[in-house]
Amino acid sequence: MDQYRNLCETILSTGTTKEDRTGTGTISVFGYQMRFNLSKGFPLLTTKRIPFRLVVSELLWFLQGDTNVRTLIKQRNSIWNEWAFEKWVKSEDYSGPDMNDFGRRAANDPEFALILEGKMNEFCQQIIDDDDFAATYGDLGPVYGKQWRSWAGAKGEIIDQLQNVIHSIKHNPNSRRHIVSAWNPSEVDEMALPPCHTMFQFYVADGKLSCQLYQRSADVFLGVPFNIASYALLTHLIARECKLEVGEFIHTLGDAHLYLNHMDQVELQLSRSEKTLPELKINSTKSLFELVTEDITVENYDPHPTIKAPIAV
Repeated sequence: MDQYRNLCETILSTGTTKEDRTGTGTISVFGYQMRFNLSKGFPLLTTKRIPFRLVVSELLWFLQGDTNVRTLIKQRNSIWNEWAFEKWVKSEDYSGPDMNDFGRRAANDPEFALILEGKMNEFCQQIIDDDDFAATYGDLGPVYGKQWRSWAGAKGEIIDQLQNVIHSIKHNPNSRRHIVSAWNPSEVDEMALPPCHTMFQFYVADGKLSCQLYQRSADVFLGVPFNIASYALLTHLIARECKLEVGEFIHTLGDAHLYLNHMDQVELQLSRSEKTLPELKINSTKSLFELVTEDITVENYDPHPTIKAPIAV
């Protein structure tokens, strides 16, 4: 994936050093675009392993309109755990060791990291076992799934943006309004995390479906490879639902940044050779909203080993 490599190299050579909300510091550029021809292979990074099962389960969670981490935890997907966990440890119901600034403390204190792991496991088990606890502390507010499937209109109506766009693609393919937005100004402050991938638009030409994503904030080492795979998969799934072939995935980035504590990992990744892209397999005839994680796989994925890096929180 030369597109991703070029992005990293551009940031390293032309980026500006900036402070950020995590206090870690970044090198960033503003306004960058990558294009992926989806007929040339599935764009799953090969210079480090990307956990495709997590990509699939999170995307299906969005598509189902879900906003509670319970669904993900049951599928061993921990992507959103820290946001729900933080809600619990800041509540009056929490009792235990101080968890203030738990992400940064764990990165610098191995002993605390073990304590955090134990409390996180306790939290996840209670989310699974206790309906009331899950309802209170598992819900992340009106994040992506809510906005995609249940946008609250000004007149009190509920708008299913995703169903609407599928209907529009099928019945008015030349429309320039095949748009889904996750950025709802009236509800941003209620979300556990304001949406980073804020809006996507579909385009139909020559029997092929293309998708362009606008992402306001892009963690290029940890997040962007995941985002590329997620929206490439979304394009495949919507194309399949609408009986179209796939065209391009176009990824437009606002603030594209590398965290300063990821520099060693980025250099290691850039030193690695690219490998052949895998092939996406959808092993089911189910409709879009009936698919489960096990229905979607990739074949011939042979990446370099995983590169671990600290998460900036």
